[in-house]
Amino acid sequence: MAYCAIHQSLSEVSGVRLHDGDENIILNPNFDDGLDNWSGRGGCKILLHESMDDGKILPLDGGKYFASATERTQSWNGIQQEITGRVQRKLAYEVTATVRIFGKATTTAEVRATLYVQTPNGRDQYIGIGKLQASDKDWVQLQGKFLINGVASKAVIFIEGPPVDTDILLNSLVVKHAEKSSPSTPPDFENVLYGVNVIQNSNLDDDSDGLSGWFPLGPCKLSVANNGAPRVLPSMARDSLGTHEPLNGRYILVTDRTQTWMGPAQTITDKLRLHVTYQVSAWVRLGPQRNGPQNVNVALGVDSQWVNGGQVEVNDQRWYEIGGSFRIETQPSRVMVYVQGPSSGVDLMVAGLQIFPVDRKARFKHLKKLTDKVRKRDVVLKISGSDGDSAPLGSFVKVRQMKNSFPFGSCVMRTNIDNEDFVDFFVKNFNWAVFGNELKWYWTEPQQGNLNYADADELLDLCKKNGMEARGHCIFWEVENAVQSWVRSLNTNDLTTAVQNRLNGLLTRYKDQFSHYDVNNEMLHGSFYQDRLGKDIRAYMFKTANQLDPAAALFVNDYNVESAADIRATPDTYIEQILGLQDQGAPVGGIGLQGHVSTPVGPVISSALDKLGILGLPIWFTEVDVSAANEYVRADDLEVMLREAYAHPAVEGIMLWGFWELFMSRDNAHLVNAEGDLNEAGRRYLKLMQEWLSHAHGKLDEQDEFKFRGFHGTYSIEIITLTKKISQTFTVEKGDSPLVVNISL
Repeated sequence: MAYCAIHQSLSEVSGVRLHDGDENIILNPNFDDGLDNWSGRGGCKILLHESMDDGKILPLDGGKYFASATERTQSWNGIQQEITGRVQRKLAYEVTATVRIFGKATTTAEVRATLYVQTPNGRDQYIGIGKLQASDKDWVQLQGKFLINGVASKAVIFIEGPPVDTDILLNSLVVKHAEKSSPSTPPDFENVLYGVNVIQNSNLDDDSDGLSGWFPLGPCKLSVANNGAPRVLPSMARDSLGTHEPLNGRYILVTDRTQTWMGPAQTITDKLRLHVTYQVSAWVRLGPQRNGPQNVNVALGVDSQWVNGGQVEVNDQRWYEIGGSFRIETQPSRVMVYVQGPSSGVDLMVAGLQIFPVDRKARFKHLKKLTDKVRKRDVVLKISGSDGDSAPLGSFVKVRQMKNSFPFGSCVMRTNIDNEDFVDFFVKNFNWAVFGNELKWYWTEPQQGNLNYADADELLDLCKKNGMEARGHCIFWEVENAVQSWVRSLNTNDLTTAVQNRLNGLLTRYKDQFSHYDVNNEMLHGSFYQDRLGKDIRAYMFKTANQLDPAAALFVNDYNVESAADIRATPDTYIEQILGLQDQGAPVGGIGLQGHVSTPVGPVISSALDKLGILGLPIWFTEVDVSAANEYVRADDLEVMLREAYAHPAVEGIMLWGFWELFMSRDNAHLVNAEGDLNEAGRRYLKLMQEWLSHAHGKLDEQDEFKFRGFHGTYSIEIITLTKKISQTFTVEKGDSPLVVNISL
């Protein structure tokens, strides 16, 4: 089925003529007619100018005027225009605002373009369009896109953001129907030498000193030690490269380090291909000068940009595996790889640095075999005649899987469900849901005592109506900047009471309605509640939630654990945290890996899953998204994530963190373009969903049996004889022994 947006005419929506796609829907966009159609938002004043600041500020591009929003007392005060009736639902619009700021105490500030929408039932919505850092020195272009899902009884676009007493200057505003993006071109991967190390002299055996190709970054000293390093490849590289000659035990010793960034380096500009995913692998060790844990990082300087190739925390004098990945999307003028991180004065040792292109297709063949073992079951259909005798001679069997029972879900937000095209794709292609914001505490109680469960209720109703289970995300969020201001301002006693009220209110209201809860989100990256209420508060949250809703599985949930790029969030630190909670009596029921991964590499992900799997808890990928401007590269990344997760026996569910353009937290992560067209990532997702359905057909054998191996889920069977056709359904659940299904004709 092709999924394309079904556009109502503008006259059906708002009673006015549909505008030309190239027409700016903003009236008086350059202030040629003064301030007609413009107003100040929130009581601030707007003024018209030919110039400001003694002629230093002039209109841009030969214009006559610009406008300012002044006497602002709130950050959301600004300049606005109502566009009701000129903007159409389910169409994407691109916005360009030429802005700057002016103020005595502020030289740079964030400026935002925002759309206010009021629905016919009085619901208020605010859609962030775009933002940038503006200055008082130059005009800059603020750009973004937006889409309105439902009917708007009122729509107002406004420019806001800087601190109070800072004027917002607006030279012009353009809002036009967005042009459709041209489809990406598939990258050229011809002649890529998969598995071949791009590092020169990785074995340190060229030239007399062994350092050919290497140079010190900064005034540190490099030398080669002839033995003492591991002679085997690190495990993640071994999984990618397979049989490989052993390492020779040599390593680079870096001494006289006076800065953390000093270490061994190579220039690899000419050895890299655009859009190819490279895996990074090395052994690292630190000298005896180490005092406490030290971060070691394989970094890439891509022109002026720093790229993380992997990092590890070193706690003693053992050799540590470091692994990661990266990709170059645009042609650089220079790429340098270097190993860095430990404190100044600490000696650094590096052995067997490998950077090589990853052969994803070869990995996929391996994963397909694993998937067949993990996600399928042997099925025996025993067919008998109506009187229990043999089935009629020549009976033919057709088996078709209707649904895969494995949880494949997605994030959904309340505003999405006003768009019938979004809902259609969502309910047809996913069987689980998680709410983007609508269950979070800052959403359900933005001001103390002002409760809002209406949005969550509507989303839950949609799930129930379509037979979809839902994850509860989240009861608390441990990162301080995700905690609403009124909660942060409470004293210890009042905060304790607020936490208890949050638990009681949420879990009593929704008892037995959410299959999972993320109890306290991102505890590896934040500690607000623990800092304020003590080390026992996290276990208390789990224990109380379990008492209030015993049927819900209670999850930890965090990011970067599977990416080898964050020393705060490694499989080992996650395991330590989970065991600590369990020691305090917390009924941890599952492990959430968010899955916001860049340049995913299979062995890196599977290594994390293997380590976490020893806990015996179900693992879910809870917020998967991948980001790449080229939709074919994005599709490949998504396929890596889905295949790795689905092939691993410890993984019991996969949730995407959205799929529709303009409604995802990361740019270039969508599967469906804003107006409903599938891109290559979306086509790849649907192709995998079809691949993971089993179908079979054939004649009965001599024992009146039909055997096949199929994915877990719901099946229909059709038995055709010379005189009749029989149809029924059956379910294949998990199991090690063959499932026997008896069918009587």
